[in-house]
Order: sequence, then structure tokens, then C-alpha cells
Amino acid sequence: MGLVVQKYGGSSVADAEGIKRVAKRIVEAKKNGNQVVVVVSAMGDTTDELIDLAGQVSPMPAGREFDMLLTAGERISMALLAMAIKNLGHEAQSFTGSQAGVITDSVHNKARIIDVTPGRIRTALDEGNIAIVAGFQGVSQDKKDITTLGRGGSDTTAVALAAALDAEVCEIYTDVDGVFTADPRVVKKARKIDWISFEDMLELASSGSKVLLHRCVEYARRYNIPIHVRSSFSGLQGTWVSSESTEQGDQKVEQAIISGVAHDTSEAKITVVGVPDKPGEAAAIFRTIANAEINLDMVVQNVSAAATGLTDISFTLPKTEGRKAIDALERNRPGIGFDSLRYDDQIGKISLVGAGMKTNPGVTATFFEALSDAGVNIELISTSEIRISVVTRADDVPEAVRVVHTAFGLDSDSAEAVVYGGTGR
Repeated sequence: MGLVVQKYGGSSVADAEGIKRVAKRIVEAKKNGNQVVVVVSAMGDTTDELIDLAGQVSPMPAGREFDMLLTAGERISMALLAMAIKNLGHEAQSFTGSQAGVITDSVHNKARIIDVTPGRIRTALDEGNIAIVAGFQGVSQDKKDITTLGRGGSDTTAVALAAALDAEVCEIYTDVDGVFTADPRVVKKARKIDWISFEDMLELASSGSKVLLHRCVEYARRYNIPIHVRSSFSGLQGTWVSSESTEQGDQKVEQAIISGVAHDTSEAKITVVGVPDKPGEAAAIFRTIANAEINLDMVVQNVSAAATGLTDISFTLPKTEGRKAIDALERNRPGIGFDSLRYDDQIGKISLVGAGMKTNPGVTATFFEALSDAGVNIELISTSEIRISVVTRADDVPEAVRVVHTAFGLDSDSAEAVVYGGTGR
């Protein structure tokens, strides 16, 4: 008997019919001889609705109470799913994140998992039950307050439980048939990837691919937990995400030169203008950003002007953190000594990802030629061994993704990719 952890996103349990369909799939896994642990997200757009409701009551809700509110969505889903499973003649027990032993730090709204102590989950499994766990949440180690894990929290919960329970696989069920070479909502001819390495998936996730979130893949790689991304709306095989030595179906799958094209329009760009070109200035800027608990993505510094000895430093960050970053920099402006700040939230990022890029000449040239032929202007460039990322105007992103996808022969010859729930999650 194997142990399987399954995670179902909000689009999979958006309504009563969806919950009953998911319950049948879970029971089928149980009938196949597996012990089953299920992590579930809030129904449909419940979390967004709760956020909007909080905003109507308070412009700046307290972090502790905000987390208490947001975790209600997953608790509703887990209870309804347990009821649906029992209606099919199988025993199921639902657990909140804290009951499941998900221990976090005390940072509200974006807590990180410190430990998982799944004693109650093991007991439920030993008694022959299916365990249903509310995703996206845990309990702080010091104050025992309810916390939420931020974007992609349910995926991270599932992988963390899979690692703690020594599961054979963590199945992430969503509303697409797997990981595609591009977002199928933008590129209709995107091709499903059968297998992808943790490293390439990490790059795609950090570059904007929404099927799996970066934290989830990072956790899976650390504990070597294979992930199977599948659709809850079909019975098709999905995408395996695992180490390079993993074999699926008794045949090792070779890594493609290019894994896919990702895009992200959720970032903004800040340019710090007129920074003195001397040691310590960049450190002061980024220490200010770090103290504000803001994560950065791309960073570019211009060559200083010989006449003035001043330079400009640009970086990208989540739009939601833009105001906080501007305020933090303005407060420290006298100590840093820059001239001004420029803020731009009408940008988009396009990234080409593939483990074979470094050893295949011409990849970079083909990438930039495709963008040039489409008339796409480039504002920032960032590279790694397996990724090239550029920043462009947000309006240019869809066409840029399509032309790059085609330029590298990633278009599928078969039918168009299907997004069952309409969100890609």
C-alpha cells in the first residue's frame, strides 16, 4: 500500500458538483489500495471575495485577524469534501493546518513552514480514513496564532505533508492537463510537457508560470518529492516534475533543449536615479528594500556618467509591494543620496527556460531575433545558465510569448490546449 498526497485547487472545488467529482477521484485512489491525504484550497474565488470584504470593513486589516478570516475558505472546502466522501461510503476526517501539524514562523499573510508534525494525520490513516487537510494555513511556533502561507500556499502545504509522511508522490490537481510549454490561455498551440526537472520547473515558476509556485517546487526538490501535475477534469496523464534520475514508465525521458516560455505581468519596475557611483550605495538601497521585507527579481545598474559620477539602478518587484518600496526608499533618501525615483507598473517579463541552453549556440540570438521581428522593445535583460529574461511593455507580452514559442519550435501539431476551469490554476 502506497501513500499519496493529492492537492485540489479552487477551480476544482468551485461548486458542489466539483466537490462531488473530486470526492469520486479520491475514493478511486483509495480503492486502488493507497492511503490518501488530500490538501484542498478554498472554493473558486472565495479567498478573493474575503479579501474584498475585509477591505470594505477596514482599509488596513490587522495581520492576525486577516489570517483568521482568509483561512475560513479552506475550512469550508475541507468539511464539504469530507461530507461528499462519506456519502460515497468511505470514512474521511478533515483537519485545519494547525491540527495537521503545519508549524510556521510568525509572519502573518506570508508565513513560511518551519516543521510538519503530522501525528493526527498518521492516526487517521492508520484507522483506514482519508485525511482532508485545509491548505494555505498553519500555526505559528511561538504565539500559536493561525497563519497563512501566501500565494501558492496550498501547493506548499501538500508538498510539505508529502515530505513529512514520506509519500510516494504529491499529485497537484488543477484545471489544465499538466505543465505546458507556455500559458495555454495565451498560446493556443502550447504543448504539454511529459517530464521536467526540478531545476527547469523552478525557473518557469519564478518567471511567472502559474501552474506550480516557486516555493512548492523548491520544497519538493529539497526533499526529493516527485510531483505529478494533472487535471481534476480529465483522466489524462499529466506532467511529472522530479529529479533528472527519475524514470517514468520504465523509460528515462531526456531533457529538451528548451522547456518553455513563461511570462509575468504582476511586476513593476523602480529606477533609482542619480546614485553616487561609489562602494556601499547599492548595498544601502537593497538593505532598505530587504528591511521592508520585499523580494526583488531583476536588477540592472547602468554605466555611470563620467561627468557626474552618478549612475541609475533599476529593479523589478511585485506590484503589490511597489508603494511600500517607494516609501522605504524615500525615508532613507538622505542617507543614500539619490536624485529621484521612477515607478513603472506597465511592464511585463518574458522568460525562455531550458537546461540545454548553455551548450547550444544560437539560442540567445534566436530569442532576440524573434522579439525584434515582432517589434518588441526590450528594457531590461537578465540571464542565468538555463534562463533568459527580458522586460518589455505589458501590452507587448502576449505577442512576444507567441513569437518566441514559435521560433523555438514549441508549437504543438495536435489540438489546442484545454483550460477546463478558465484560470490555469
